[in-house]
Amino acid sequence: MLYLLDANVPIVANRDYYPIERVPQFWDWLVGLGQIGQVKIPREIYEEVTAGIDAVANWLKENTTIMLLEEAVLPHLFAQVMEEGYASDLTDDETETVRKDPFLIAYALADPANRVVVSNEVSRPTRTRANRHVPDVCRGFNIRPINVYSLIRELDFRA
Repeated sequence: MLYLLDANVPIVANRDYYPIERVPQFWDWLVGLGQIGQVKIPREIYEEVTAGIDAVANWLKENTTIMLLEEAVLPHLFAQVMEEGYASDLTDDETETVRKDPFLIAYALADPANRVVVSNEVSRPTRTRANRHVPDVCRGFNIRPINVYSLIRELDFRA
């Protein structure tokens, strides 16, 4: 199984519960999973995280070759996610609102039986268009969404 990380996973982990300087074991664990190809970050998400100037951006830059998913998004899958997952007629402002989420979901859609999306977003099934959350869009495509705590349980992180 390949677990694809949303930008909010490393950002929130560092900010709220596993600061890089205080719990380096968590970050080493992610790198280990990246080395065996079990956890990756798609390029568009990578660029979102590394645009910052902080410990997470630096960590990801130092581990680019390990953590980066080395494939390009399939344009037809991206278009499908935008049209069916959000809306076919999003305005420019709405497109800005969804940010890089459609890319993350399109990478998972390339092999939904073997890819999982890891995001800290919570389900909000009544939201529509650009306001839809990652778990809800994933479920519409039969992609399994989990949060970081499920990742920790499933892949057995121990400090």
